[in-house]
Amino acid sequence: MRTLLGLMLGVLLLAGCNDNSVVAPHRLAAPAAPRGLQTITGDHEIFLSWLPNTEARVVAYRIYTGPCPGTDCTYAPIGSTHGTSFVVTGLANGRTAYYAVAAIDQDGIESDLSYDTIYDTPRPEGAGLALGNAAFDSLHAGYDFSTYSVLPYGGSQVDMFYGAAGGQVLMIAPFADTEIQDAGYGETLDAVDFAPPAGWSPTGTVELITGHCYVVWTQDNHFAKFRVTSLTGSRVVLDWAYQVAAGNRELKARPDSGAAPARVRRPAAWAVGHSPGAQADA
Repeated sequence: MRTLLGLMLGVLLLAGCNDNSVVAPHRLAAPAAPRGLQTITGDHEIFLSWLPNTEARVVAYRIYTGPCPGTDCTYAPIGSTHGTSFVVTGLANGRTAYYAVAAIDQDGIESDLSYDTIYDTPRPEGAGLALGNAAFDSLHAGYDFSTYSVLPYGGSQVDMFYGAAGGQVLMIAPFADTEIQDAGYGETLDAVDFAPPAGWSPTGTVELITGHCYVVWTQDNHFAKFRVTSLTGSRVVLDWAYQVAAGNRELKARPDSGAAPARVRRPAAWAVGHSPGAQADA
């Protein structure tokens, strides 16, 4: 019976006699999966960005998209870049897609896909929307986000209209199942990323202030936002965006995972004792 020592010596002798032995090349490790992937919602497009990999040998990134989250879902490549941002264009508004990124090193070795579950839903937007004060131009005071239409303020499809009451210029949500709130000052409309779960005006009205952003929850369960860019007593000019996916609170960036809050019904308190354009300054 051969001892362990004898076996070891035999192995060493065989290795020493074979000068033509081939050593398998060492395979380099794949780069780490990229981190910090995030999205910004656009109109028919999505803006992706992520943190740069720390490995010096990483030279590029490949972007993937899929219809669902998780490892059981097939992701397809849609582009590559040497930077840490990418714009996905030509998307259908209101259709949610999932995104991931892989790092590629100088030897062409590709990392795993980024691990975070990242999704986005592009939505339409616009600028320069002008509404007249209902007291002076009732035919052009209302707006319907779902059809992008300026309407008479009293129409059944109106989500909001420009008017006044008590000496204040107001945006008015005319129906009990339409909500509105002031989201505060913003340098741009992108200051509002998604519709909040609470804070809706109990009267269905907000005082309009130049530079302020506002959020609307429409009667057919869609979310929208607008920002006042110009304001007089007779006319207001807005930038706006509208989420065409029902119940989706996403207005700029990926929303949190919470479901939309329950709708709170309220009377249209603005109408009590007021006309839509009372005491407005021309």
